[in-house]
Amino acid sequence: MDISSEEKVGEILQEGKTKIIRRGPDDDTVIIESKNDITAGDGAKHDIIEGKGAWATTTTCNVFMLLEECGIENAFIQRLNDTDFLAEKCIMIPYEIVVRRELHGSALKREPFQEKGHYLPQLRVEFFLKTANRQWEGNKFPVEDPLVIFNDAQDMADLYLPDQPIHAQDPFFATSQYPLQNDEILTKDGSFYYLYNCRNVISNQARKVFLVLEKQWQLLGRKLVDFKLEFGVNSDNKIVLADVVDADSWRLLKDGCHQDKQAYRDGGELSEVAEKYRQTAELSERFGLPEQQLIIWKASQEDKGCGFYKNDLADFGIEYRSVAISPHKEPVRAYVTIQKVIQEVPDSVLIVYCDRNSAGPTLSAQVTVPTVTVPTSWRDFPDDVWSSLRTPSETPCATILEPNNAFLHAMQILAIRNPKIYMELRFRQEQRLLNY
Repeated sequence: MDISSEEKVGEILQEGKTKIIRRGPDDDTVIIESKNDITAGDGAKHDIIEGKGAWATTTTCNVFMLLEECGIENAFIQRLNDTDFLAEKCIMIPYEIVVRRELHGSALKREPFQEKGHYLPQLRVEFFLKTANRQWEGNKFPVEDPLVIFNDAQDMADLYLPDQPIHAQDPFFATSQYPLQNDEILTKDGSFYYLYNCRNVISNQARKVFLVLEKQWQLLGRKLVDFKLEFGVNSDNKIVLADVVDADSWRLLKDGCHQDKQAYRDGGELSEVAEKYRQTAELSERFGLPEQQLIIWKASQEDKGCGFYKNDLADFGIEYRSVAISPHKEPVRAYVTIQKVIQEVPDSVLIVYCDRNSAGPTLSAQVTVPTVTVPTSWRDFPDDVWSSLRTPSETPCATILEPNNAFLHAMQILAIRNPKIYMELRFRQEQRLLNY
């Protein structure tokens, strides 16, 4: 979509401490401009950093484009210039969502018995009510953005001070006084309506966003420990990630040192803070998914099926190449073919579905990619397994009996370098951590 310079500057719809939202070229879009302002303590501390608006926009646009590659819906449409990007106009859901991998900031004040940086094997999602001047919908609160604790038994929620232990305080505002049910959001006309499982949808989306960025930053030598997000409802009535996601949104560590807004909160020199924002924007230019493939090899078309379906591959967003050649009967053709396939996409994993021969180890001796063999006849002929287990030297090959486990093992290998696959695997794993 091309937008003329006259259309880029619209009526100001809202202006905050660090960004301006303007009317877009049509009723369903807005232009979001990042400012050079940096603040802390709800605006008590305020400075200007030249270039921050452009760095914030670069980071936000690269984050949104990565998330789009990973299948996570968001409001981003396109970047317009150094400081502006075009986005879908959304009815913002009045929650600030915080996702934590480690305990920092207000979480430590609520749990003073924990050490700073306490690791959470299962991501924690927290909801805070978005307020302005300690007010929301005409109700006055003692603090900005109080913590929301949902009461699932009554389908309601209570509000707490965000920087004090929950067990030591009573809720200062309960939804029995004003309705704020779990699945309640605002419609375009300002009235309330219920959206099925709104809270779970937001929570799951926020977890997936975190997992994508967690792996992406790991690949760039950084550690993401928490972040905050906002969601909205677009013109199609879909819940999407909205607003911005930049260095003001997260805590990002390198060798234990903050590469984010915390450095400013802690009184760091503005020049040092500016350099951290610049480096973050520069690194975000490297965001993206690698080109990878899964090679599915069978000795013949008559060999049994793989045990998983194409929709499994679609969930992980991975391309696959299917080959049916016997390495024993046609060794030269098999060797030439496997080398050609790997040459086309070097970042590959090979799964070999064989019946009663050692096709997997035979191929693994000739390739530089991880190889997994699945002896498909082992239930009827257990002795067939030995041709894949007891192999000569320099034939490195994993042997897995269950086809679905072989597939997941291949995904684990690819996930080392792929944020989308990492997200899919880790999200499922953390959902099973029910006893934590």
